[in-house]
Order: sequence, then C-alpha cells, then structure tokens
Amino acid sequence: MNTRWIVKVVLFVFLLGLVACGGGGEVSFSTANIAGARLTKDEAGTQTTTTFSPDDTFYLIVDLANAPDDTRVKAAWTAVSVSGADPNTPLDDVELTGGSNTLTFNLDNNGPWPAGDYQVELFLNDESVQTLPFRVSAGLAQGDTADQTTTEATAEPTAETAVASGAIGNLEEAKSAVIQIEAEGTFVDPEVGTLYNAAGRGSGFIIDPSGIAVTNNHVVTGAALLKVWVGGDSQPHNARILGVSECADLAVIDIEGDGYPYLDWYSGPVDVGLDVYAAGFPLGDPEYTLTRGIVSKARTSGETSWASVDDVIEHDATINPGNSGGPLLTGDGEVVAINYAGSDSTSQYFAIAQAQALPVVEKLRQGADYLAIGVNGTAVNDGQGLSGIWVSSVKSGSSADEAGVKSGDIITSLENLVLATDGTMADYCDILRTHDAGDKLAVEVLRFDTQEVLEGQLNGRVLEQSFSFAQTLEDEASNNDSASTGTSDATYPDYVAVSDDSGAMTLEIPTAWGDVDGSAWDLDGDVIGLSVTAAPNLDDFLNSWNTPGVFFGATDQFNLSVDELLDAFEFSSDCTSGGERTDYEDSVYTGKYDVWLNCGGTDTLLVVMVAEPADQSYSALVMVQVVSDADLDALDHILNSFIVNQS
Repeated sequence: MNTRWIVKVVLFVFLLGLVACGGGGEVSFSTANIAGARLTKDEAGTQTTTTFSPDDTFYLIVDLANAPDDTRVKAAWTAVSVSGADPNTPLDDVELTGGSNTLTFNLDNNGPWPAGDYQVELFLNDESVQTLPFRVSAGLAQGDTADQTTTEATAEPTAETAVASGAIGNLEEAKSAVIQIEAEGTFVDPEVGTLYNAAGRGSGFIIDPSGIAVTNNHVVTGAALLKVWVGGDSQPHNARILGVSECADLAVIDIEGDGYPYLDWYSGPVDVGLDVYAAGFPLGDPEYTLTRGIVSKARTSGETSWASVDDVIEHDATINPGNSGGPLLTGDGEVVAINYAGSDSTSQYFAIAQAQALPVVEKLRQGADYLAIGVNGTAVNDGQGLSGIWVSSVKSGSSADEAGVKSGDIITSLENLVLATDGTMADYCDILRTHDAGDKLAVEVLRFDTQEVLEGQLNGRVLEQSFSFAQTLEDEASNNDSASTGTSDATYPDYVAVSDDSGAMTLEIPTAWGDVDGSAWDLDGDVIGLSVTAAPNLDDFLNSWNTPGVFFGATDQFNLSVDELLDAFEFSSDCTSGGERTDYEDSVYTGKYDVWLNCGGTDTLLVVMVAEPADQSYSALVMVQVVSDADLDALDHILNSFIVNQS
C-alpha cells in the first residue's frame, strides 16, 4: 500500500470536479475583537478608574486585536442617572477607524459634570460589544451623591474606622482602608487532605467608599463565607465576591455598608529605589502591620504555582502569609501594587503592578470573572510524569463546578494540553487567554478519591470516565475472528507534540515516530491545505502495512459532507471493514470514523476519521495505521491532541 498515493490519487479521481477555485490551502480566519477597554483620567491610560471628578475628561482606551485597517469602533456616551438630566440622556458618540492598535476616545465638558451614573457603550463594526459603567462624584466628604440624598448604610463602619470619608491622603491614615479577610469553607490540601470549616486569612484594601475592595483570588475563591475587618475593627463585616481572576490572582469584593475611606492609585513612575510600604495583617494577626522597603526591580516575571502575572514589581518590604492581597503603598498612602508572593529565604517579595492589575480590577468589579473557571488551584508536578492544577476548592455555579470538577481533583489537561509541566500556571492561563469565557474547553481530571481519569468540557459535557479509542478498537478486533490488535503489550514511554511547517496544526505522537513531514497537503500538484505525516520511517509507512504512523490533513477546498469525504477513503481491496461507520465528537470537532482490519493480510488496523469544527469551515482528515498494541495507545494520544489553530 502507498498511503501518500491514496491521499493524492483517490481524492483526485473522486473529487476532481469538487475542488474549490482559488485559495492556497491555508486554513485561517481573522476576527476583529476588542482585547481590552478601560476608562482612565489621562490620555496615556495610566490612571484607570470608574469614578471621575466633575472637572475630569472621560478617557476611554480601547485595544483592538485581529483587526483589519478598516475596522470601525464607536463609543456612545450616556448620562444614565444624573442630577438635572432625564434618565439615559445621550451625550455624544464618536467613531474611529483603525487596525490592530490602541484607540483613544475622550469626552470633555464646558462646565462641571453633574454627579451621578454614566456609561459608555462600545460598538465594533456597528455591533454592540461592551458597556462600561462609571460615576461622577466630588467625594462623599463633600456630601455629593448621584441624587444628592443621604442613604442609611446597611452596616455603618464602626468608630474604629471613623475618619473622614474620601481618598486617604497620607500613610498614617492608610490603615483605615486596609482590611483583613477571613475565608471560611471546606478545602482540600495536597499534603494535609480535606480541611472542613477551615478559615484562612489574607489582606486587602478598599478602593471605593461603597465598600469595593481588592484582594487576591487565592484568598477568597471557594469560600462559603467571607468576614472582613476594616482597619483593625473588633467586629467583622460580611462581604460578597463580585469577580475573580485565577490567572491574575485578583479578586474584587463588596463589603456591606457604605461611607468607607479608600485608597487611591499611585500615578507616578515606578522606578528602582522608590520607597514603598507593605500594609496588611500577616500571620492571621488582628494587629495592622506596616513594613518598609524599596522597589528592587521595576518589572520581573510573575509566573508562580498559583498565578500567571505578566507585570510584577519586586521589593524588599517584608511580607508574610496573610499579607496576600494587601497594598504596597507610597509614603503618601497611594497604592503602587498588590502584594501576592514572597520568599523569606531570599528576602524577595512581589506585588502585582498597576499595568496588570487595573484593567482586571475594572472587569471584576462589574461582576464578571476574568481568566477563571472557578477554582482555587495550585500547579503541581511530582517529577515522575504527573502534573496539573490541584484544586483545593471550587466556586459554586462556575464553569468548573458545572462540569463536575471537585475539590481534590487534579486538572491534568485543558484543550488536550498537559498542564503545569514546568510547575507553574503559565500554560493553563495561556489557554484561558486565547479563549472566550463561554467557550467549550476539553478538560481531563485525575480524581484520587476514586482512582479515575475523567474527561468532559467546561461549558459543555460534564465529566465522565474517559472513553478509550484503544479499548474500543481492541473490543472490535476481538469480536472479529480473523483479527488481532497487535503483537506487543508495551506502550510508548514518551510523546512529543509536532507541527506542520506553518505551525498552524499540531498533534501529539510517540517520540519513536521521529520521521516527520510537515509539508503542505497537495492534490495533483496543487496545494489544498495543511498536513503533517509522522512515523518511525515515512517510506515504510507510506508503502507498507507493517509500520505504524499518522497522516493529519486539513483543507477548506472541498464542498463535501463528512460521509462523502470518508467514502473517498475506501480500503476494501486491502482490508476488511470493521463494521458500521461510527460518530466522533470532542471539544472542537464532530465527525465520523471508519475502522479497517487485517490490512494487507497482516494484523494491522487502519483508522480513518473525518471531522469538522463547529463552523464547518474546513475538514480535518486523520489516518492512523495501528500495527501493535502500543499504537492503540498512540491513537488515543493523537485523537486527544490533534488541532488546527485558527488565526
């Protein structure tokens, strides 16, 4: 048998009149989207906010991605509920045209803005895609509110936090806006085991007089109950989580009550040598602590076992467990960054910089999670091939919860990519960054309690014990009197991911299949798509039935159904049919596959599968030649990993 000949000639004979005109074989797509949008007090975008003063100009910074040069973005400003104006009064709208770049909108006023609630709605090519609410306030110390009335707080701050409401203006008063958080719930620790009704403590700080506060995700996610002490109060306040980000390790909470003092963000440059102060409640102590240091690195890597942060400040103001989520302050009591990690042995401490934190905080305070599936997790790697995200707790109602992820699980792969091989959250977070929150994502979980491997989808199929192609084919072969599934019980010890020459398509193969061809898929001399072929020896694979291997191709040049395309790969002259055509589905593709037995008079199986993504924009063909039992295991790896990365 010559597989390459069949791929080129059988297709040519069967499909000659069906090849689409034009095209060059690329399977690529480009969709303009808004990668980020934030309101700021300055044109440079360094003073992100959702609360403006009456004399401010409203600046809106929009980051466009995957956008052609004629992409149109419109900002429509509205006074939702302000003094002296009808509800939802349009103020102005501005449309800008550009490509993948940063667009800056601004709206100023001839006189002071009335206090109240506003919003700006973003349109991408005339389609509404995002609305950002904001407020105008002169500060509660002056008594300005949206309707100029006084509302009784549901739980007034105690006398111990009684300083004038408004932004803190010095380091001495910063304590009144720094909080201690107790998160109570049931957690699973990888070393200790299940901890029932456990209470962990961390820090945070208030950024809005209404009680909006910032802390770390790892302080609060998965907790059943949050208690907050403000500025060293003796009595706690209840709080609720508005939004969390696992990858940025940030969370925004809302403390019951109103009229709180709050901290402003530092707007100056963060240079090496800047004096800084770490504020918080370390070691679970109810006593407020302030330590002093300097910025030792203005920017460094933030990859850890519990977060993946691009922009991190290194400093030497001592922090300890319990300082997590607390502010790193200037001498004027302004927030430079958010403490989240430290190393006592090296006296190196780290805080999430504003460039990373502010856009995320603005998303979270609007009530939406960001770069999160709803777990409080830690990257683990035992050094013996087991790695993943250890889940200590799960947020109720989250995509992880609805998929069936439980405390104590290890998420071993996401979108068929093995996680935490380097002991960090980097790969896990990169996957979340390249998908929308509602996308279906394939997830694999190792559950120690039941010694099960479970597979399912976030935002899709719930977890269930893994389906095994290998087992299915072994069963099919054992039911066939003339077939055997191979000659060896061994499995391949190592696997590696390979790509085609363009880098657009990848799959995982045994390291032993080291002869790889990633050249384009051609049909009678014309390029029709992408392909990658791999085997221990390509010549033997392509010209005999005695060598295992795989062909993976993708094309958008055929106007054929899955069944019609499978019909083009008919091997009855060399093989015995393995039975009826079978449906196939994973997190990305749906399709069908055929199994051929006893190919070329040998025990070899041939699996031929055709599948399509949800938009049916291209066809994927996977052909795997199975010579031994080890190749059945390889088949599982291949079908759990093949993907065309659309761009």
